[in-house]
Amino acid sequence: MPINRVPDHVPPEMVRDFSLFTSAAMQRTKNGDPHAAVACAHAGPPIFFSPYNTRDGRGTWVITRANDQRKLLQDTATFSSHRSIFASALGENWPMIPLELDPPAHGVFRSLLNPLLSPKRVMALEPAVRERAIALIDMISASSTSCDVMKDFAFPFAVSIFLRFLGLSDERLDTFVGWAKDLLHGDGIKRTAAARTIVAFIDDLAAMRRKEPADDFMTFVVQADVEGRQLTDEEVRGIGVLLFVAGLDTVATAIGFDLAYLARNPKDQELLRSEPDRIVLAAEELLRAYSTVQIIRVATKDIDFEGAPIRKGDYISCPTMIANRDPAEFECPNTIDLAREDNRHTAFAYGPHRCLGSHLARREIVIGLEEWLSRIPDFRIKEGTAPITYGGHVFGIENLMLDWS
Repeated sequence: MPINRVPDHVPPEMVRDFSLFTSAAMQRTKNGDPHAAVACAHAGPPIFFSPYNTRDGRGTWVITRANDQRKLLQDTATFSSHRSIFASALGENWPMIPLELDPPAHGVFRSLLNPLLSPKRVMALEPAVRERAIALIDMISASSTSCDVMKDFAFPFAVSIFLRFLGLSDERLDTFVGWAKDLLHGDGIKRTAAARTIVAFIDDLAAMRRKEPADDFMTFVVQADVEGRQLTDEEVRGIGVLLFVAGLDTVATAIGFDLAYLARNPKDQELLRSEPDRIVLAAEELLRAYSTVQIIRVATKDIDFEGAPIRKGDYISCPTMIANRDPAEFECPNTIDLAREDNRHTAFAYGPHRCLGSHLARREIVIGLEEWLSRIPDFRIKEGTAPITYGGHVFGIENLMLDWS
């Protein structure tokens, strides 16, 4: 599909000036609210075409309704996951596994990896997760009455848990976070450099674990069998890169948006502080309201989907942050109700490709909120500061200065 141009098969009336990357509310903005901005998509047609809705300026169809997104994400034969988002930064074409594999290959690798991130395995990890949260928060509260919560808590907490899962120490935590930021939010040059660095790191780690096995994720991968054979170097790389990248940004960002909301809403903050049993339910509502990921699919054939003339090769965007503000799905979708029940949000995607790490992510978010609220007194956005938010493939927040003096 030509870049920055509307294909001939797209009716002019279905084109909208919208992008999760370049629209005004998606730019790096102080006190911005990209989630409220994208919710405005529901005032228009349920499906439209954006001429520049990817990092490289490619046009996509945008699916706004939650039910339509679920329908599309279930149809893996028509809407493929293989789009090489990471490898394309290198001019290559290999999949992150299992995210960018279609059935039946997807099921083979998903079955291989599911036990590593099962509820049972997450339960076993929980003491270490809580210990890390407590250590970081106690260190913050002992030295100050304010902090940059992303830099001092959210990233060190979420990333260190994932590094432990991968079998890596915290020594290079800041370096790894820098790679992820360049990859997910940097310009073309930074993104390519970060991608090359991450691939080289994963390849070196795999080579080391072949020679020196350990009780960790990468050893499991290099020793694993699928269908009676060992994994190829490219398959090991595809799995390693996905797990590495997935663990470096999304959970920390979710915690950041959650704490920013609570800092601005003292009544809800006090409710969760006084009744911590509500935090599990509240975390689901905050996942809905502050979803961060855009899901992309590629059409494998020509199809008329809910009135949209989608053609083979077209990109289709299913932004979780738009679906989770769908008024047809959620009563008062732009109101954050921490007691909301039957919350069918798609923050972790939907269908066969539902997030492999969702169980761990949920527990990290809940534990992070539990320990923060039990150890830090009433907090607010520090006077004279403003958090910076931005859109993109993964929404982000930074410069979140919290104060409890």
